[in-house]
Amino acid sequence: MIYTKDKLEQLEENRLAPYAVKSMESKGRKFKDTSASIGRSGIERYGRLCFQKDRDRIIHCKAFRRLDEKTQVFPAFVGDHYRTRLTHTLEVAQISRDICRRLGLNEDLAEAIALAHDLGHPPFGHAGEDALNEVVPGGFEHNNQSQRIVEKLEKLYPDFDGLNLSLEVLEGLAKHQTSWDRSGELGVGDGVVMHLEGQVVNLADEIAYTNHDMDDGLRSGILLIEDLSGAVLWQEAEKLVIEKYGQVPSGEVGISRIISSIIYFMIDDVVQNFDETAVTFSNSMVEKIKELREILFEKFYLSEKVKSKLDNGRVMIKKLFQYYVENPEKVPEKYRCNESNEGIEIAIKDYIAGMTDRFLEKDVEKCCGTQDI
Repeated sequence: MIYTKDKLEQLEENRLAPYAVKSMESKGRKFKDTSASIGRSGIERYGRLCFQKDRDRIIHCKAFRRLDEKTQVFPAFVGDHYRTRLTHTLEVAQISRDICRRLGLNEDLAEAIALAHDLGHPPFGHAGEDALNEVVPGGFEHNNQSQRIVEKLEKLYPDFDGLNLSLEVLEGLAKHQTSWDRSGELGVGDGVVMHLEGQVVNLADEIAYTNHDMDDGLRSGILLIEDLSGAVLWQEAEKLVIEKYGQVPSGEVGISRIISSIIYFMIDDVVQNFDETAVTFSNSMVEKIKELREILFEKFYLSEKVKSKLDNGRVMIKKLFQYYVENPEKVPEKYRCNESNEGIEIAIKDYIAGMTDRFLEKDVEKCCGTQDI
């Protein structure tokens, strides 16, 4: 049997909960979608649903590929097994699909938002974001840059700029917030109201980076099990592992089982706390996650080993930005094409924000030399 788009939409309608966003009910796109492939019978041959198309467009864009060499916590070239911005993104997408499946929500919509949510992150992670925020007129915020990438900077179609994503995905990107964006507050921020799938991605982001940062911190040796062992959620996960295996396995195996259990507890809490109007953690889970994140900040994020690498990235970004302000003709033409309307500083911001960690280093060396970096 061949499933046409109409058939797939009907199957989705039958499968999803009443409160889910349905593909057939999408508000559409800014520009008319002419990408459908129609066969001789007049039926669309490729039965991709609205949000599946969004996901595919995101995966095939250049900004998505560049995430592979962008910092999560450690610069992307420091070690093979630390998370990069790309692997973080994939973990957020996986957790988002898991939660949506359990709640009867639209997995494709949540996955598309998750895959695009960090496209605007500059090199060297939040240190790079802070550096650009200091030098760009009007500031810099990576969520806004993610929107700019999918609506303007990607050039893949002859009739318009951007990826022409559905309005539901754009809404999810516009309202994406995590505790990084709200000074430590977990969950959906005050005044932020959006579809449930977007709320799922917010929490999946929290779940992903809290847990993989613990894993990377322990793997690096900067964070110690002793630092985490007093936390309530760590103790509950350790107890679950002992119940299953009789003891906590040694080394990496034990750590992986404990962190996997913490992810399970967080996801289960979201599911059990769901009331069909909002996706949130329970109050008790919020407190447990805050405890873990306080440890991560004190023992890992602000450690000298991590901070020194990211501070170096911060210095390079500011130095390179100033170089291009003084030498605007060196900025690639494709970024300068909008200069008359937006100013050269915005062109420089778009160029630097799109760089990978390694490309930034090479460009600084080429343009500025290595002295004083």
